[in-house]
Amino acid sequence: MAEKTKLELTWIGKNDRPKLEPRILIEDPEKSYHASERQSDSDIFDNVLIHGDNLLALKALEQEYAGKVKCIYIDPPFNTGQAFEHYDDGLESSIWLSLMRDRLLLLKSLLNDEGVIWVHLDDNEVHYLKVLMDEIFGRNCFVASVCWRSADSSNNDAKQFSIDHNTILVYSASEGWRSRELARTEAANAHYKNPDNDPRGPWFQGNLSSPNPRANLRYEITSPQGHIVEPPANGWRWGKERMTEMIESGEIVFVDDGKRIMRKTYLADQKGLSPSSLWHDIEDTGHNRQAKYELKKLFPGTPTSELFRTPKPERLIQKILNVSTDPGDLVLDSFAGSGTTGAVAHKMGRKWIMVELHDHCHTHIVPRMKKVIDSDDPGGITDAVNWKGGGGFRYFNLAPSLLEQDKYGNWVISKEYRPEMLAEAMCKHMGFTYAPSDNPEEYWKHGHSTETDFIYVTTQSLTHAALTKISDDVGPDRSLLICCKAFKAEADKFDNLTIVKIPQTILRKCEWGRDDYSLNVSNLPMAEPDDPDADLPLFSEPENAG
Repeated sequence: MAEKTKLELTWIGKNDRPKLEPRILIEDPEKSYHASERQSDSDIFDNVLIHGDNLLALKALEQEYAGKVKCIYIDPPFNTGQAFEHYDDGLESSIWLSLMRDRLLLLKSLLNDEGVIWVHLDDNEVHYLKVLMDEIFGRNCFVASVCWRSADSSNNDAKQFSIDHNTILVYSASEGWRSRELARTEAANAHYKNPDNDPRGPWFQGNLSSPNPRANLRYEITSPQGHIVEPPANGWRWGKERMTEMIESGEIVFVDDGKRIMRKTYLADQKGLSPSSLWHDIEDTGHNRQAKYELKKLFPGTPTSELFRTPKPERLIQKILNVSTDPGDLVLDSFAGSGTTGAVAHKMGRKWIMVELHDHCHTHIVPRMKKVIDSDDPGGITDAVNWKGGGGFRYFNLAPSLLEQDKYGNWVISKEYRPEMLAEAMCKHMGFTYAPSDNPEEYWKHGHSTETDFIYVTTQSLTHAALTKISDDVGPDRSLLICCKAFKAEADKFDNLTIVKIPQTILRKCEWGRDDYSLNVSNLPMAEPDDPDADLPLFSEPENAG
């Protein structure tokens, strides 16, 4: 019998996966920032800005935030071959897909069951990524391809087509996701009129016909004037009983001296609007040039050449968040760029997490968010949402790798790790929640996996006597995992203790000492050529593309 296969996108290096180290996050209080006073009880202060590689950052977030993010928006490098200032935006497709796959897998784990992810791309890779995202999220969770008009004018110098749009792929975490309704617009309400001064307000003439042929809906209606009103070809939209109720309520009225009927569809009865997949109104969602103008106003002293080439306007992110979140929901952007997602989420009362590796985390994002918090950002959606400032954020760096090599090439615990850092890191590696006890007599409680299962981390060498004392303190109804440098005892002598050595117990769990998995061609390992004298092409495939 032939081996079963599945429909999938394949590329060189697809099966190579990085073994990521689950780093801890170290707050830098000098870079964290909050308002000097509360504006309201709904102010949010525990937003998170992480400076570091976004793949390692997503891994660091996984334990605490799995299943908690309601909306993810990412605007990754488009792989266009253009040398962007802030991203080396030119990776061969196989490498680009591997790097995106690794991030999407982690992003999926962070999404709430009712969450949704938006991935912003151009035509260079969007079709490949659509197939990849079908594989990761499931084709049944594909929501839409939103076509956003990114340019406010066409390029008349284009040799083939003026490319005036981007595509945003939208996937939900679970099948059956429902979008939030958008507020009704003046254009949507323009065809509602009230020529007869109906007390129920403006209305328009609605459809009376059944969308499909229905014999049971083909019945005659007799008007008060005695005229017979024949049904449409498919029949009426409602059954006889419901039709009678609508006539009595005035929603269905007789016109032309009772020779035909008309349905009044009232504006007052209408709900919000379902979002369209065509976002072409630049007054509604802005455009790239407008976004650059917004950045220029925020950073007037920065030369235009140093600003992002294709930033995204605040109104675009506002619409995305209106469609997919409510106030208080958590929003994540792991390609934070200039910080637009966080700025808009903050103004709209959403919690946010942003990750950015490059220096513009300090040159753009931190000063921008300070302006937002201090109500010193008059542009973007500030007036539209009546933003008055407030709230704050916490700034984190990724901790260094837990293990480093000594002068003999042996992996040892990094000298940069203080005892509390080591305890927190080992909790992550071993699947425990870091929660050290405040009780000095329970010094061995560094974290827990259940109400009765705990972890203790120490660099000491534990003797049989020390282990006996700990075992007695833990008691028969609880269990303890001990991670220590060494121990001098028979480990199986203690029924309530599991004893392992560090770093040996985690040595093969992940890659150590690697700080950069970024979408940057200069950081990729170089493949060995078959012919040592041959010239390598610019994008030769690394041995481990993933």
